[in-house]
Formats: sequence, structure tokens, C-alpha cells
Amino acid sequence: MSSKHFNWTDQDQICVDTIRILSAEMVQAANSGHPGMPMGFAKPAHLLWTRFLKFNPDNPFWPARDRFILSCGHGSALNYSLLHLAGYNLSIDDLKNFRQLGSLTPGHPEFGVTPGVETTTGPLGAGISNAVGMAMGQRYVRETLGNSDSFNALDHYIYVVASDGDLQEGVSAEASSLAGRQKLGRMIVLYDDNSISIEGGTDLAWSEDVNKRYEAYGWHTQAVDGEDPEALFYAIQNAQGETVRPSIIKVKTHIGFGSPNKQDSESSHGSPLGVEELELTRKALGWDHEPFTVPDEVYGVYAEAADCGRSKHEEWLEGWEEWSQGLPGRKELWDHLTGGGNRDYVTEEMPLEFDLDKPLATRQASGTALNFIADRDPGIIGGCADLAGSVKTTVKGGSFLPENPGGRNIHFGIREHAMGSIANGMALYGSLRPYTGTFLIFSDYMRPSLRLAGLMNLPVIFVFSHDSIGVGEDGPTHQPVEHYAALRAIPNLWVIRPGDAAETMIAWKMAYDRTDGPTAILTGRQKLPIIDRKGQFASALEAQHGAYVLADAPNNDPELILLATGSELSLSMQAYEKLSAEGVKVRVVSFPCWEVF
Repeated sequence: MSSKHFNWTDQDQICVDTIRILSAEMVQAANSGHPGMPMGFAKPAHLLWTRFLKFNPDNPFWPARDRFILSCGHGSALNYSLLHLAGYNLSIDDLKNFRQLGSLTPGHPEFGVTPGVETTTGPLGAGISNAVGMAMGQRYVRETLGNSDSFNALDHYIYVVASDGDLQEGVSAEASSLAGRQKLGRMIVLYDDNSISIEGGTDLAWSEDVNKRYEAYGWHTQAVDGEDPEALFYAIQNAQGETVRPSIIKVKTHIGFGSPNKQDSESSHGSPLGVEELELTRKALGWDHEPFTVPDEVYGVYAEAADCGRSKHEEWLEGWEEWSQGLPGRKELWDHLTGGGNRDYVTEEMPLEFDLDKPLATRQASGTALNFIADRDPGIIGGCADLAGSVKTTVKGGSFLPENPGGRNIHFGIREHAMGSIANGMALYGSLRPYTGTFLIFSDYMRPSLRLAGLMNLPVIFVFSHDSIGVGEDGPTHQPVEHYAALRAIPNLWVIRPGDAAETMIAWKMAYDRTDGPTAILTGRQKLPIIDRKGQFASALEAQHGAYVLADAPNNDPELILLATGSELSLSMQAYEKLSAEGVKVRVVSFPCWEVF
């Protein structure tokens, strides 16, 4: 969309002031929210959306669109203003209902609620970390589909607006470090450097040179004045021209721009300007329109940008038709990786029979299940937090690296929080099925990512091994105790703790077949007996119900019921055998997944 040369007119300034006033009015109407960031970043955002961003409001999920991630989700009024102006299905009345229950304009952007919102942000650092996953997903899907000199089916950028707070969060440091190693040249971050936090200036807690830090990560860095659109225009062009390194542009802005008494002050960060200050701001910006008024010329500017996106979409469709027929099976693979496709066959005929004389750890069975599914679905990609050999998460296909973009094994390093956020980003990119792995004890580091996956209904599979005190010599620091309950408390997260190898296969089938949310599979290190399911004990297929009677008392009339999950299931079966021999009527219920039951 960008032209070769910069241009800026009076209409552009009116557009910028429209965004500033709309954002402030939304917050004032709700009597709640964050006006400062949208007012301060209005000019850079307007430039990005009207000169660079490739989008089609008629088809928000066009695979070749540019992604726009507002990582600082508290500035949601900015996002909603832009989406409304650009022609997405978001009306002025929706803007007036900002932060109201059930509205399309919630306090922080929510994926699946507002048209055009790419991911749920609000917890700072999550958005930029999701974007790393999107960029990794873009690279993997492009390589898997096969390259063409004449047509690039996924020729787009992933733009992120990140705040001081985003870059202070540890998860963004983890993800940004990995992005540098992975050389994600399609990722461009606009860093809103307004030097203000809720408690005052950012210098109260922050003194580092952010660009030097990102340079050390392996990023391309630039710095501009946010009120100089020409400088930012060419900076974005430079970032697009950097094809190897991810880019960050430090954009110096003024929080609450235009407010006579609250610009460059923490007072504009998280509270409405107030009726009087809003009126003073109108006068300072020369704004004499009624509340929630958008001048026709502003709609015209954004209609032109949207029409440009529509034209690019049409051009893309013409090239895609020929390209999709270029290799046998490419169209079907495209549908599979970007639009869902038919996956019903993948978990059919999962192997459920194991040698009764060879006890097997559920982590080993998990590795078998994962590879069975990965052999059938090229959309399976993931990795581990430097524990692949222990958690059994390695699949065929080599390491995912810049020199091997089609690799399927991601080396996340010791970055559990970022691992979860990146997996979420990959799930948001088309229809990949990412998985992660680490020890259960380290799920504590991942809770924000797990929770967001649940909120966004993302079908990410989180594998946690070493799930009991059976880790033995590692001691209490590695023995999970409270973690089962903590994970089960996360909304929309299925927690499956299989009790033997066959149940582990079913756990993977359940996790993979699920498309409306994440699943955690908890496995053990120690070897467990293989339950004889061909005789008197129930089939592992029953585990799909969440709980089932594995062994029953005579005449289905128990005096005692034992409920168990995971490695305790074999202990319950031993108790069943001993008590039954003593004449006690016992029923054993395997309870691998409370949420399903």
C-alpha cells in the first residue's frame, strides 16, 4: 500500500484529531478507560493504517492480510476508532457502548468479539509475544506450501504497537530474544515511547536503552519522533526493506496529546479526561463538532485505504488461483493450514494396544501419540522448553530454524511463558495445531498464556510431564502438588491426566479433536503397568467421557468406590485386586478429565 514518496495533507491532520477526540469521547462516555495512549499514538497509527497496512474490512480473515496487534490493549479505544473508520462492522453506536457488558468494544481487545481484532490483549507483553508466534507460523506455512518465484501467497507483515509496559514484561523479553534468533524479518514493532506509567515517569523504574537491548537480541532498530510522520514513513519503509531481522521503531510520543492540562502526565493514562478537560482539548485541537462526529472527509480517506486493500485482495485471488494449482495437493494443503480443512481422519485408528509385560511411562506413550498425529497432519508444529528428550515432544522434520523454515521442532529455550504465548500466536495464524512441552512444575510460568488460550478458544495442546512426586530425587522443587487444582481452575482449559499408555493415546485424540479451546495433557516419568483391557476391564475409549468405570464390583454393587487419575490409577487397581481378594466389593473409576465429565 505504501507509495514510494511521502505525502501528508490537512486531511491527514483532521483524521488524526478525529481519532484523538473519538478515543477521548469513548472513555468519557464509559467514565472508564485509558485516553492517553490513543491520543498520543493517533498520528503514527493513522500513518500505518492509511499508507502501509494491507487489509480488507469485507474479509477480516483474508490469509494474506497484514496483522495489526495492539499489544498495549489498554489503548483499545485507538483500535476501535481505526476499525470503525476503516469500514469494519463496528458502528458509531458500538463506539458509544465502549466498555459496556456485551458490547463489541470491550475494555481490552478480545479475539472473536470485535471484527478485525487479531488477538486478545490487555495483559502486557502478551500481544508482542503472540506476534512472534504469528511470524513463525507465517514462515512455516509458506515453506510447507512451497515457494514460487512468481507468487508469494503469504506476502504480508505483522505489525505490533507496544508500550513501555509491554517491553518491561519478562514475557516480551523472552519472545523478542527468540524472535531475534529466528530472524523474523516480517515482524515490525512500533514502540510507543511516551515515558509515562501509572505511577509517574517510567524513569521511576526503568533506565535502560531499549533499542540497544533489542540490537543485542538481533533486531533492526530505529528511533523517530511520533509527531514527524515523514520520518516514521521512511522508518517503516526501512523496516520493510530489512528482510532478515525483525524491526523495532522507537516512536517518541506524548501521552494525552492535545490535552492542555494532562498531556505528558500520568493523569491521562488510566482515567477519563473529565468533561471540562475534554472541552479544553476540543478547543486546543480546533474541534467544533458534536460528540462522536466523524467528518465525511475522514471516512473518505479511510475508504480509499480500504479500497486499496480490496484491490490487493482481488489481485491476490487471481495469482492464488494459478499458484494453488502449481503443485499436486497444494490447494488441499492450503485449506488444511489456513482454513481448517478436514481433519476427521487424523485420529482414526489411534494405537491402543500395548505389551502387558512391558510397563510404559505415560510420557513415552505421549511421544508415540504425538508422532502418530504429526505423521498425518503437517499442521502439527511445536516444541519444548529445552526438555524435549524428557517430555518426549520431538517429531520428524528437524529443527525449526531460519536455515530450515519447514522444520517442525521449535527450540524455545528456557522461556516457558513466551513458549505459551508464541504457541497461542501460531494457533491464531491460520489453522496450525501447535503444542508445547515442559515439566508440570513449570506450568506456573505459563499460567497467563494458558488462561488467554482458554479465553480465545485456541486449540493449543500443552504437554506437562513429570506430573507427580514420582519425580523422586529431584526433590520438592520439582514435585507438583497444587498444580492439578490450579490448572483445573483455568476457564475453558481441559486437563487430562491419563493413567496408562492407552489412556494417553485417548488423551491426545481428545486434545487434537477439540477445536474450541486448549488442552493440558499431564504425563508421568515413572513406568506404569499396562492395564489389561481385553478382559474384564473397560476399554480406554471410555476415557473420552472424562470419567468411566474401569473395574466394577460383582453385580455392579460396590461397597467402596476408588476414583483416581494418572499414576495413582495403577495404585487403585492394585488396591482393587487386594480388596476384592478379601471379599470387599470395589469399583474403580478412572477420572482423567473433570472438565469433559
